[in-house]
Amino acid sequence: MARYTGPITKKSRRYKLDLVGGDRGFELRPFPPGQHGRRRIQEKEYLTQLQEKQRARFTYGVMEKQFRRYYEEAATRPGKTGSNLLTILESRLDNVVYRAGLARTRRQARQLVTHGHFEVGGVRVDVPSYRVEQYDIITIRKQSIESFPFQLARETFGERPVPAWMQVVPGSLQILIHQLPVREQIDTPLTEQLIVELYSKN
Repeated sequence: MARYTGPITKKSRRYKLDLVGGDRGFELRPFPPGQHGRRRIQEKEYLTQLQEKQRARFTYGVMEKQFRRYYEEAATRPGKTGSNLLTILESRLDNVVYRAGLARTRRQARQLVTHGHFEVGGVRVDVPSYRVEQYDIITIRKQSIESFPFQLARETFGERPVPAWMQVVPGSLQILIHQLPVREQIDTPLTEQLIVELYSKN
C-alpha cells in the first residue's frame, strides 16, 4: 500500500496550500522551499493545472497511479467528472474518519484505519482507500474505544464541524453515512476543472 512518506510541509509550500491543517512551518514561510523559492515563477496553463492535480493528490494522500484510476472512474460516471472525482476522494475511509473529527489530520486518520481500529457494517476494515457507501455505519472496535486517540476525539468533539452528509454519535463516536457528498458539501479548496483539463489532454 504505497503512500508518500516525505516532508509534507515542503509540499504545502510548493503547492501554496496547507496540506496538513494548522501547519506552522507553512504559515511562517508561505513561499516555495529551496534556495530559489522566492524567485518569480511564470504562471503557465499547464503548470497551473499540474499544481492543482498535485494539491488534490497530496491533500487526500493518494499516489499518482491510484489518482489516475479515480479520474478514469469519475469520467465514466454520469454528471460532471470533476465533481465525481471529489466525491470518490471524499468517500475514502481515511477521509471519512478525518471529516468525522476522530483524527486531527488525514495522515493520522490513515494510520488509525491501517491499525485496524474501525469496522464498517460490523466487518473490520484496515484499508484507508476503502470506499464507504450510503447508509454505511462505521464503528470503533471494542478493543480500541478506550485508546488515547479516541479519548481525545471525545474530549474535542465539536471543535470541527461535521459535514452534513454524515452524522457522528458523540458518546460512541459511531459514524453514520446519510449519503455520498455532492460538490456543494465539499469544502476542500480545489478547482477540479483544472484537473479535468489536465487529464483530458492525454
